Amino acid sequence: MKLSIIAHPNSKNPRIEKDLLGAIHVYVNAPPLEGKANKAAVDALAKHFRVSRGKVVLLRGEKSKNKVFEIG
Repeated sequence: MKLSIIAHPNSKNPRIEKDLLGAIHVYVNAPPLEGKANKAAVDALAKHFRVSRGKVVLLRGEKSKNKVFEIG
């Protein structure tokens, strides 16, 4: 399943939310340096969907707030 998200690094309260338009927002408290926020987003999505971290793959948006993940 491909999933488009909007990432929010350096957040005080890490969480996953869906807004009124249906977009998924992932808030992580890791900084957007050296891929730390991407790794934290992978961990958060894996925990949320109850799959291993290896099954969550970042397809697009490594340096963007708009990201596409594949969850298998």
